[in-house]
Amino acid sequence: MKAVTWQGKRKVSVDNVADPIMLEPTDAIIRVTSTAICGSDLHLYELLGPFLDAGDILGHESMGTVVEIGDSVTALKVGDRVVVPFNIACGQCFMCQRGLQSQCETTQVREQGSGAALFGYTKLYGQVPGGQAEFLRVPLADYNTIPVGTDLPDERYLFLSDILPTAWQGVKYANVPEGGTLAVMGLGPVGQFVSRVGRHLGYEVLAVDPVPERRAMAERHGIETWDLTADTTAELKERTMGRGPDAVVDAVGMEAHGNPVAGFAQAAVGFLPDAIARKAMDVAGIDRLAAMYASIDLVRRGGTVSLSGVYSGEADVMPIKTMFDKQVSLRMGQCNVKNWIDDLMPLVEDPADPLGVTDLVTHSVPIDRAPEMYETFQKKHDGCIKVVLKPAGE
Repeated sequence: MKAVTWQGKRKVSVDNVADPIMLEPTDAIIRVTSTAICGSDLHLYELLGPFLDAGDILGHESMGTVVEIGDSVTALKVGDRVVVPFNIACGQCFMCQRGLQSQCETTQVREQGSGAALFGYTKLYGQVPGGQAEFLRVPLADYNTIPVGTDLPDERYLFLSDILPTAWQGVKYANVPEGGTLAVMGLGPVGQFVSRVGRHLGYEVLAVDPVPERRAMAERHGIETWDLTADTTAELKERTMGRGPDAVVDAVGMEAHGNPVAGFAQAAVGFLPDAIARKAMDVAGIDRLAAMYASIDLVRRGGTVSLSGVYSGEADVMPIKTMFDKQVSLRMGQCNVKNWIDDLMPLVEDPADPLGVTDLVTHSVPIDRAPEMYETFQKKHDGCIKVVLKPAGE
């Protein structure tokens, strides 16, 4: 089959690799009809190479049709159309029963001290082959699939795999009071959905991004936007009676603009031998924290900062004095996808499309164009906001 594989820093390729095979009676194989490039995939493209091997199959936002099931699979049949959540969970353990599927005790990657295994996301999360491929093996398939109908196009359902529940969780974790104000740092795919979810839930939403095309997309959905300048924080505070918004979602993460020292550290890690680089990332503060610092500075006293962007530095410096003085609450974590599906499925299937899931994809291309689209997405060229790959060329 064709698959998108990691080959080195800023280098991916589309290769012919062995088709996945059933390893356990609880497995299923799906033929992938749509798979997206996530902002988190850009961290693999740029920074997390020390935790990858050449040839690793990327991708964790996928959906398709079931073509094979194991003997112990009871909830699926061949021909079912399904979305595959990016985290792999059992649905039965202490964590899963509490809606913390990203911490599943059955699939935790204990040798790395990490939470639940993820598709296509490095040794840190199990080195499980990902879904940017023609076929995907799904472990514990009864739980790790979301059956969907056949009438609506893939793009109505695909984002249930990751970014839509990630955005929903980010807003829920932000603990915005009824009728309150939510600021969103970053208008990439997750930030777009965070903004729309916040507006759908009745909050005033103020969003910041330096890219005009991203601001324009958000504005189509009634979001008030700001460019990122030296004056933005002051302007947003003035906009909120001098206090700052009730909550801020950081939808940017570890590769934010700013902090050239951390930027140099990120680049330097990429040139170290893998074993040394992994150790450096385990003990160093290498994240560019501009978005997080801005969020903490911006939020009102007694407010909440919710982190949806990914961070990986183990020793990042946090402004604890400011956080303590302002009484800021901080919530974060990998999304617990299955925990939010019952809330989101009616919105995704609503003919009115209240979250605008059909207005996110800017590039839908055959899988052979993946290397080109990784570069385009990272460089924010050609108005690129969300890329969907079509392994079957549909």
